[in-house]
Amino acid sequence: MTIVFTGGGSGGHFYPIIAIAEAIRKQVADQRLVAPKLYYIAPSIFDEQALFSEEIIFIKSPAGKLRRYPSLWNMTDLFVTASGVIWSLFMLFKLYPDVVVSKGGYASVPTVLAAHILRIPIVVHESDAKPGRANLLASKYATSIAVAFESAASYFPKEAQSKVARTGIPVRKELFQVAAEGASQELGLEPGIPTVFILGGSLGSKRINETVLSALPSLLDFANVIHQTGPKHIKEVEATAKVILEKDAHKARYHALGYLSVLSLRRAAGAATLVVARAGSTTITEISLWKKPAILIPIPETISHDQKTNAYAYARTGAAVVIEEQNLTPHILASEARRIATDPVLASAMAEKGASFADPDAAKLLAEEVLRIALSHEEKPA
Repeated sequence: MTIVFTGGGSGGHFYPIIAIAEAIRKQVADQRLVAPKLYYIAPSIFDEQALFSEEIIFIKSPAGKLRRYPSLWNMTDLFVTASGVIWSLFMLFKLYPDVVVSKGGYASVPTVLAAHILRIPIVVHESDAKPGRANLLASKYATSIAVAFESAASYFPKEAQSKVARTGIPVRKELFQVAAEGASQELGLEPGIPTVFILGGSLGSKRINETVLSALPSLLDFANVIHQTGPKHIKEVEATAKVILEKDAHKARYHALGYLSVLSLRRAAGAATLVVARAGSTTITEISLWKKPAILIPIPETISHDQKTNAYAYARTGAAVVIEEQNLTPHILASEARRIATDPVLASAMAEKGASFADPDAAKLLAEEVLRIALSHEEKPA
């Protein structure tokens, strides 16, 4: 049995793939099946250690990106995508997988089109409340379509809607449980005050970093701050924070980290009274599983079509407040963080309201469907 995953470009696309692969491995062990060969086809590897841990073989493929703004790169990337389809045809013909699992994003398009041409079954998973263009295209050829938000189903073509089922968003098992005590020891958090955990995403967010730095004196007045900046921003953030906090009595409450390992993420989440984050669907699901109140700052729609929709869909549960980027100021961020983090009754109520949003069995449900299709395809005569 051979299974190919495709998609990527961000942690929100990549890490659910790892969660599905993890669940497939468990299902295979439980059912005593022959272990499948797993492949990940994308332009970049994203997280080599995560692939290695699930024994997924990475295959680099060309894929062009269609931007949402006028750019000459859109023209040249059409040729990149076309070459990617041709390359994927040869690669899939060589591997001849039993199923292709697409997480969407521009990286998935060549592999999905090649799979359709070769009549290889396709499973699509859409994490966002409003599906992306890649998955809308893939839905025309898909055997099964899984969504995280009920509202996403209505965006797919009518002929594809009978194949849609809500599963939720796959999350790696190790992120289900937080580890509060480790963070306090690892970072030296001051006891007896709230902790605000700021997540800029796997690559970090320059806009969030700038706002947090300006708001630091106000934030540190009432809380510890764990600030994940993104690896490429960490030195700049540390240097700026050093100047801003030079004479601040509470500067020891600030902890900037470029990248968080899974263990560090669990510890920071466990210590957090409040999480401030972008509105990627995977991030929202993790916050829900952690049972933490949140402030969500979606990427503007001119850059990302989905985050604003995701943020408001989650906020309607009462578990989060949304601050759109055009309204994001140091004063508003610090005021909202103080209002939630210093009110235990409000923070607890928000956390409970968000707890029902996540689907802990999402990865298991997807793994079962992928294996069902793969085994069915494997049994068909050539």
